[in-house]
Amino acid sequence: MEVNLKITGFLLISIALVHIIFPKYFNWKNELSTLSLVNRQMMYIHAFFIALVLFLMGVLCLTSSKEIIATDLGNRLCLGFAIFWTIRLFIQFFGYSSELWKGKRFEGAIHILFSLVWLYLSVVFFCLYFINR
Repeated sequence: MEVNLKITGFLLISIALVHIIFPKYFNWKNELSTLSLVNRQMMYIHAFFIALVLFLMGVLCLTSSKEIIATDLGNRLCLGFAIFWTIRLFIQFFGYSSELWKGKRFEGAIHILFSLVWLYLSVVFFCLYFINR
């Protein structure tokens, strides 16, 4: 399972780094220009902190995999992360409209890819939690 934690760490850091391109890719300068200053800044700041949490979660998985597997605290972290990623998986299907990806080749592929990533993260953390109880 340690290998899965390392893979998880790499995935999370990669997803965190992808956030760097969000403002340009999603054209936030124009798209968010109609928002009030506070709402516009919240979008940027929340995106930054989401990326930071993903990055730190990834670093934790890469650098502390033995402790995550072998300690009670690590077991509790696994349960928390499992719940978090399972909720994120459900949001992938019930929080976003299927209009965003249905019938669109690239967007559909991204939807499937990230659905699989969220599923993988959920399974890894639930398995670690139940194996190490």
